[in-house]
Amino acid sequence: MGHCGQYTILGNIGEGAHGIVFKAKHIESGEVALKKVPLRKLEDGIPNTALRHKIIYYREIKALQEIEDNQNVVKLIDVFPYGTGFVLVFEYMLSDLSEVLRNSTRPLTEAQMKSYMLMLLKGVVFCHENYYDLKPANLLINSTEHLKIADFGLARVFRNEGNRQYSHLVATTWYMAPELLYGARLYDEGVDLSAIGCIFGELLNNSPLFPGESDIAQLYCVLRVRGTPRPGQVGSFV
Repeated sequence: MGHCGQYTILGNIGEGAHGIVFKAKHIESGEVALKKVPLRKLEDGIPNTALRHKIIYYREIKALQEIEDNQNVVKLIDVFPYGTGFVLVFEYMLSDLSEVLRNSTRPLTEAQMKSYMLMLLKGVVFCHENYYDLKPANLLINSTEHLKIADFGLARVFRNEGNRQYSHLVATTWYMAPELLYGARLYDEGVDLSAIGCIFGELLNNSPLFPGESDIAQLYCVLRVRGTPRPGQVGSFV
């Protein structure tokens, strides 16, 4: 076992969009999940610029800690500088919806699907002003089958500068809204609604609704089922 600050590393959980995730233990907090977020891309050879970016990111992430607790959003417990980046400390969750679907020996019951979708929608309503990467792997589930949205607000911190410009870092192709596949650079809450629809379809089918192998293949999968959007409809095609 290793150590990271005041936390004892218990094992590797996986790798997320913004860094490696570890299971750890703190003498007061108990079991937690640590996400190491490297910011090497900011080390552009100009120390003052890199330091300024790091301070800005740190302040934005710290601000997420002050957000009111919600039972359907994974809690950011702490954040501290580590090397060239940061370590984010989250409450520990046992599994995620992707793993539940993958390991299930039988389809989810109607009651389970309703419960998961209700918790997802409640979480989305709570954090409607922030963009996050909605997909089954980011919908974490604890030992009592309580679902919470992970990575809440982090896409806002790490997105490209500008007016909500889209980046492949904040969406997975299978859950991507058609307007993004068409190349839209600006988006609104409609992209989240599209992702929610894809997740619901996956719960019903016990398999991804639109499993495209590339952006073009993904768009073909979506249009084959939903039809071709009319002119002017792409930006609200949900």
